[in-house]
This record gives sequence, structure tokens and C-alpha cells, in this order.
Amino acid sequence: MYTATVEKVELNFKLPAGTSRGILKSKNSWIVKLSDSNNPGKIGIGEASIIENLSPEWSDQYESKLHECIEKIDSHVQTKFVHLKSFPSIRFAFEAAYQNLLQSENVFYPSEFTQGKESIKINGLIWMGEKDFMLDQIKTKLDNGFDCIKLKIGAIDFNAELDLLKFIRSRFSKETVEIRVDANGAFKASEALDKLNKLAQLDIHSIEQPIQAKQWESMAELCKNTPLPIALDEELIGIKEIDSKLLMLSSIKPQYIILKPSLIGGFESSDEWIDLANSYNIKWWITSALESNIGLNAIAQYAYTKRNPMPQGLGTGLLFTNNLESPLQLKGDQLFYNI
Repeated sequence: MYTATVEKVELNFKLPAGTSRGILKSKNSWIVKLSDSNNPGKIGIGEASIIENLSPEWSDQYESKLHECIEKIDSHVQTKFVHLKSFPSIRFAFEAAYQNLLQSENVFYPSEFTQGKESIKINGLIWMGEKDFMLDQIKTKLDNGFDCIKLKIGAIDFNAELDLLKFIRSRFSKETVEIRVDANGAFKASEALDKLNKLAQLDIHSIEQPIQAKQWESMAELCKNTPLPIALDEELIGIKEIDSKLLMLSSIKPQYIILKPSLIGGFESSDEWIDLANSYNIKWWITSALESNIGLNAIAQYAYTKRNPMPQGLGTGLLFTNNLESPLQLKGDQLFYNI
């Protein structure tokens, strides 16, 4: 018989984090622990990470739903958490806890990565903010050895953002530094193609979610005519059934999709997206989404097992002043599991 507990933690950002929906100074996560009466003394750990008023499943009843899951945890384990599809972060938490329960401490998906033999190449994330703030971040990432950086755009004047990108390209060619941008749906459908044409002149690798999600016809037209690859991000959120996933991919035909396990329903759901994307020759990479080190560790280990050679969009564990302990360690642009 399985039992579970949950504990709420408030994570404080070292610097206010600019997102497409505003500035964050802190966020809550819920740490779940899972145990099995057949293996007393062993505990599996996972994280339900959510951004209040941003994550689609968020409501005042979120914590109540977590406790409800704990009361029915034996049933959820037996059904592989399939009944939690409408609560992607909760399903992600319990999937991770179950995986961890099967393995050793801090291990979710054993591999050469968790043996400390291999690393994961990641992109350097540039947070939204004023031009000088973003410029300082870019310089720091490049000085630290990153050759793939991701900029959040759409928060300041588009021409100012173009100037930032021109600055990078004036110093580094596309062969030296890969630039990804994420618009978080900031562009209007009517103006998106014009902006993509301007971005394409700067040898941008790809743009995430140029227009808001759920505009399939407009997004399909954009993906068909775009001068640079488009990666779907928010578009995946809330699509739970495999038939719906297939319909979205076949309708829009994006060049890439971005997988955030805590936002799209955990690891089994991510596997479904990957299999479907591969069948359509759509490329993909995996990204974390402001999880603590608990969730980040699980996502990193999962990502490594997929053997995707592209730089992944994983966090570094350095966002919060009070982050939880982790075996993850960043060296340059390589994420290591420190055994």
C-alpha cells in the first residue's frame, strides 16, 4: 500500500524574475513524498511546481486537490496517474516521486548522467527587463562559455530588442553563438510575419510561440511561410489526449515543439509528444519551468535519457535564495550530476 505527504515551500528569487505575465519575486512549490509499505523506510520525492495565476490549472483549490490525491494515492499509483491529466504539475510530481521510489536517493532515471560520466548541454537564459539589464546578462553568459542563448522578447520595444540581437551578431556569428528567442505569444497575428522577417536577418535559430496559443489557423499559416523555424511552447499546454496532440501537430506543422514536463502533464505525456513529433519529423527539446532543484533534477535526468544532442532549456538551480539541495552542478554550459 502506498502513502504520501505534501509540504508547501515558498521559493524566493535572487533577483525579480521578469516573465511574460509580470515580475515574480517568489513562487510556491509543493514537495510530495511517496512511500510503499512493501519497502519501509524508502521515500520517493517529487515537486508540484506552479506559478499562481499563470499556470492553467491554478485555482484556490489547487492545494485541496493535492491533498485529495494523497488520500487516493494508492489508486493513482495503480492507474499510473492517468486520472490527473487535468492537473499536469500534480501528475508530474507524483510520476517523479514514483520514479524516485524505484531508484536510489536523488535518482529518477539512472544513466551515465547520474553516474557522473556525462553532462547535458544547456542554453543560457536571458531574463526580460530593461535593455541594459538584458545586455549585462548576455555579456555574462557569453563570458561563461555559453554558445547558445535564449532571449525572452516582447516585453520592451521591439526595435530595442532588435538592437540587442544586432549587438550579439556584431560580435558573434551564427556559427559561434546560437540565438533562440521566445516571444511568449507577444506578437499580433497580423504583424508576426513582418517581425519574423526582421529577426531572420539576424540569423536567429528559432522563435518560441510568436503569437498567442489557440490560433491554429494563423499559427499554421505562419509556420508555412516563416523565414525562421517556429517552436510551439504554450500551444502544448492543456492538450491532454493523444488524438488532440496529433490533431494539433498535423494542423499547425511547426518546426519544433518545446516540452515542459511540469506544464504538459509529466513524463508519460512528454513521451507521447516526442513520439508524435518524431513521426512528423518535428524537432524538439526539453525545458524546465521555474521548478526548485527537486523538479529540475527529475527533468534533467529524464532529458538525458532522450539523447537529444541539441542544447536543452534546463535551469541551473541558481534562481532562488532558498533552493533545496541538489546534486546538479553547472560548469560552463554543461549541467552535471555531482556524485
